[in-house]
Amino acid sequence: MKKLLGGALAALALTATGALAADAVKLQLKWVTQAQFAGYYVAQDKGFYGDEDLDVTILPGGPDIAPTQVIAGGGADVMIDWMPSALAAREKGLPLVNIAQPYKSSGMMLTCWKDAGIEKPEDLANRTLGVWFFGNEFPFMSWMSHLGIKTDGKAEDGVEVLKQGFNVDPLLQRQADCISTMTYNEYWQVIDAGVSPDELITFKYEDQGVATLEDGLYVLEDNLSDPAFADKMVRFVRASMKGWKYAEENPDEAAMIVLDNDASGAQTEKHQKRMMGEVAKLTAGSNGALDPADYERTVETLLTGGSDPVITKAPEGAWTHAITDKALN
Repeated sequence: MKKLLGGALAALALTATGALAADAVKLQLKWVTQAQFAGYYVAQDKGFYGDEDLDVTILPGGPDIAPTQVIAGGGADVMIDWMPSALAAREKGLPLVNIAQPYKSSGMMLTCWKDAGIEKPEDLANRTLGVWFFGNEFPFMSWMSHLGIKTDGKAEDGVEVLKQGFNVDPLLQRQADCISTMTYNEYWQVIDAGVSPDELITFKYEDQGVATLEDGLYVLEDNLSDPAFADKMVRFVRASMKGWKYAEENPDEAAMIVLDNDASGAQTEKHQKRMMGEVAKLTAGSNGALDPADYERTVETLLTGGSDPVITKAPEGAWTHAITDKALN
C-alpha cells in the first residue's frame, strides 16, 4: 500500500513539475479571430507551442481594443500590430520593439468604382476616398503626398477623405468613389455584396511603392533585457513561424482551425478559406526575420507622409534580430 501511495505521489509530482515547466505567453491580436492570424492558431492546435514548453493564450482584438494599450498595461507579453502604429507609439514614449515579421508583403489597397472614371492613381484627384484611421491612414497620406494630391478637400485637385469604419458601406452606398480594403478581407466583402470584379479597379500599395510593414510581433523593450523573457520569445517565434509555414502549405485546414477558435461564430468557412489563401501570399516570402530594407522603406514612407507625418525622425532601437537569430538557427 505504501509503495502504491508513494508511486501515485511521485506521478503527481512529475505531473505538477511538467505543468510548471510550461511558460505562459499572452498574445494580443490586432483584430478579431480570423485567418489573418492563422499561424498562431495553427501553432496552438498542432502542439507547436507545447513542444516549446509554452502555454500560449491568444487574445482576440476588435474595434474597441488597442493592442498598444493592452501591452502597455501589462495585459499581453507580445502583440501584433502594423509598423506605422508601433513606430508612432514608440515616438510617443511606448518603447515597442519588433522582434519578428511574419508578413513580408502588404495586403492594403484602394478599391474603386470603375465607372467613376478612375483608371490610374492620378485620376484619384477630386474624388471622395474612404480611409482607415487609428494609424492606418499614414500609407495613404504618404501616397497622396508622392502624387502631389492634397488631402484637405477637393479644391485645387485635392481629395475629400472620408473617415472609413471597418466595413465597405461607403463604397456600396456610393458615399465614396474608393475605399480602403485588404486583399484578404474587405475586397471580398464587396464581391460578396454582389459587385462584379469587372466593376472595380484596385490599386495595391505594394505596386505604388508606399507599402508599410503589417502584422509584426512587438514587445516592450525593457522586457528583452530579461534573459528568461527573451528565451520565451525565442521559443514563441520559432513555434509561431512553424505554425505559419504549416498554414501556408495547408490553407484549408488552417482556415478550419481558425473557425474552431472563433467564439463569436461570425466567420464563415468560405470567407476564411479564401482569406487564408490570400494571407499565405503575404507571409510566403518571410522566414520571420525582419528585412532591414523593408523596415527602411516603411520608415521613409512614414517620414514623408504629407504635412503631418506619423513620425518626425528616424527611430532608433525599434527592431532587433536577437530573437529571430536564435529562433531560426
